Amino acid sequence: MASLFDRLPLGDLVLPNRVVMAPMTRVRAAAGGLATPSMAAYYAQRATAGLIVTEGVQPSLVGQSNPGTPGLHTDEQTESWRQVTDAVHVNGGRLFAQIMHGGRVSHPDTTGFRPVGPSEVPATGSVFTPTGLAPAPVPRALATSEVPEHARSYGDAARRAVEAGFDGVELHGANGYLITQFLSSSANLRTDVYGGSIANRIRFAVEAVEATVEAVGARRTGIRLSPGSGIWGAEETEVPELYGALLTALAEFDLAYVHLEATTDEDVLLGLRKVWPGTLIVNPVHPASPDQTDHAAADHWLALGADLISFGRAYIANPDLVERLRQGLPIAPHDQATWYTGADQGYLTYPTYQHAG
Repeated sequence: MASLFDRLPLGDLVLPNRVVMAPMTRVRAAAGGLATPSMAAYYAQRATAGLIVTEGVQPSLVGQSNPGTPGLHTDEQTESWRQVTDAVHVNGGRLFAQIMHGGRVSHPDTTGFRPVGPSEVPATGSVFTPTGLAPAPVPRALATSEVPEHARSYGDAARRAVEAGFDGVELHGANGYLITQFLSSSANLRTDVYGGSIANRIRFAVEAVEATVEAVGARRTGIRLSPGSGIWGAEETEVPELYGALLTALAEFDLAYVHLEATTDEDVLLGLRKVWPGTLIVNPVHPASPDQTDHAAADHWLALGADLISFGRAYIANPDLVERLRQGLPIAPHDQATWYTGADQGYLTYPTYQHAG
C-alpha cells in the first residue's frame, strides 16, 4: 500500500508526499478581488503539502459567490497573485488555483448582478452578502447561447492563473456551485442540450474542462466533484450513472487528477474509482461534517485506491500538518469564529508544533 509520505508524479510535477491542502474559503481578499500579502504568507506557511489547492477563485464578476473572495478575471487580480505563487515556490511548494463559478449561489448585493444558473430555481437556504446572510435569490436562467461563454470562463481564468505563476488549476465542480447545478436534476430543469438526460446534464462540466484543457493543457487541469452531496439544494438523481458517465467523458482528456469528496456511499465512490483511470484525490470527510480528516482515514482511502488525500480543516490550525502526521504529533484545534473574519487572527497566527526544550 502507498504511504502518505511517498512521492508521486502529477502532471509535470513530482509531489514529495501525498498530502493535499484542500480548497477552503477564507475571504481575505482585498477590494476588487485582489490577493494580498497575508494570503501569500498563509499559503507559504503550508508549502510542505504535496499540493496546495487554493480557495475558490471567481472567473468572472457574475461568477463570484461570496464577498471578500479573490478573482482571476482582471489584469490587477492576475498580477496580485504573483506574490502568492512566488512565496509558495520559494518555500518549495506547488500550487493549483481552484476556479469557482458560484452560479445561483450568489447575490446582487455582492456582485451587482442577478445570479445566473441553469434554471430559475433558487438555492436552498441563505447566501453571504456584504451586510450578512440573505435568502438565496432566484437566478436568471442562462440562454442556450450564453452557456458556452460561462464554460469558457474557466479556461480564461486558468490562462490567467498560469500567467500568475500557478502550477495548474482545479475546476470547482462540487458543493452546489455552477457545474454541480448543471449536473443536478433539481437545479437544472432545462429542456435544451444542457438538461434532461445524463448526457445533457454532464455537457456543461465537459465543456468547462475542455475549455480549460485548451487554455493550459490537461496536465495542469484537475476537477473537484461531490457526488450526491445535495449541497445548496442541488440534488442529483442516478448518482452512480451520472458520475460514471461524467468520469468516462473526462477520461478522454487525460487530466492531472479528479478530486472526489466522500459525499456518497463508499461503494459508489469505489465504483467511480474503477471508472476513472487517472490520478485520484479523495477527501474522506463530508464538507458538512464537523470532523477532520486524520491519518487513519487517509490510510483507509490509500488502501482503497486513492493516490492522494486532501485535508481541509486540519490545515487551518496546522501549517506544518505534514510533519505532524509524519511524527504522530497532536493536531491543533482551529477557531471556527475566525474562519471568515478577514483579519490575520486565526489566519496567520497558528504556530508550527513546539517541541519541549
